[in-house]
Amino acid sequence: MSKVLIVDDDRTTVKLLQTLLELDGFEVSSALKGGDVLSTLEQAKPDIMLIDFHLSDMDGVEVIRQLRKNENYASMPIIMASGLDVQEEAIGAGASLFLVKPFEPGELPRLFNKLLNG
Repeated sequence: MSKVLIVDDDRTTVKLLQTLLELDGFEVSSALKGGDVLSTLEQAKPDIMLIDFHLSDMDGVEVIRQLRKNENYASMPIIMASGLDVQEEAIGAGASLFLVKPFEPGELPRLFNKLLNG
């Protein structure tokens, strides 16, 4: 069972994505703030991460930059999602993939499996 970390400050979005992903067989953990990501990663040990651009304490691009400097998370697949045109910035920071919001939540399992299995 693959483990996913969802980083988003919108609790409704997190709950929806968690429910859908668990139905597809993923184990899901979440963080509501960028500052909580590292401790959540260490506890949950996810295989992949989905992060929103807008977080209450920092933007997701900064979180990705910090993670890419850490050898434990330098190669972990990270998908960033945003309704803003920040794809270039996200990919430049090290995101593996960028999703434009709104996206089809049903596509996430396929995308996750593609990134995890090559």
